[in-house]
Amino acid sequence: MSANAVQQAERPDQLEEGVRAGVRDLILALADSKRLLGMRYADWTLGAPELEAGIACASMAQDEWGHARQLYALLRDFGEDLERVEHGREPGEYASIEILDEPPAEWADLVVLNAIVDTALSVQVESLMDSSYQPLRQRCEKLLDEERFHIAHGAAWFRRMAATEGGRRALLESAARALSVVMRWYGPQERCAALVDAGVVGAGPDELRCTLAGRLGPLIELVDVKVSEAPDFDDFDAGRRRSGGSAPSPRTVEQVRGDRNRAFLMD
Repeated sequence: MSANAVQQAERPDQLEEGVRAGVRDLILALADSKRLLGMRYADWTLGAPELEAGIACASMAQDEWGHARQLYALLRDFGEDLERVEHGREPGEYASIEILDEPPAEWADLVVLNAIVDTALSVQVESLMDSSYQPLRQRCEKLLDEERFHIAHGAAWFRRMAATEGGRRALLESAARALSVVMRWYGPQERCAALVDAGVVGAGPDELRCTLAGRLGPLIELVDVKVSEAPDFDDFDAGRRRSGGSAPSPRTVEQVRGDRNRAFLMD
């Protein structure tokens, strides 16, 4: 398929086979990560240190769940059963960023997810703004409009906590782990070569890592975290963008599937 034909792709069958599989995997990784990030924001709606922060968590949770649903909807064209995708998969089938597998134990951990993980997802979405796969490109602007508040909120809280010695200590370990995980989540450069060549994404993983490091630089300097843009991909499942054998906790998956309440749904 020529580059011009790919640029006009409106359906998966207009993409070359290898590209088609890569686009499907990318959509799922973004949707799963946004769904679980929304759950983590929801975890702190009632536990935030200030009422306004709890309200912000509720708003950001709603945004992320909405983004996830918009992205999941794209998978129908790839032959996926959306009911199963959203409510029937087991933990080992999720392609979410693995730092979201468990709830953040402290408010500092939530601030790190907000400031670092949310930004990492936005950097990936930005690379799709001119995507040759039109259904994906058409959703990016709205997603990024809603993400601007998330990024500002995360940065403000990160700076606020980093202004004290106790806050810096609380952020340091969590931020170092989050940076390591999200830099790896973008995947190996060669894995995305076909998507870059087809114009589906505007930047490969190495460029995304560089962009993220530059964007987060002013924040992570506050806690003296070192950023490595050369992740170790040993034991890395490139399709699910996470360590081989890792998965969200069963409790997390039960929650995002809505297992306890789906019995009350009426036809």
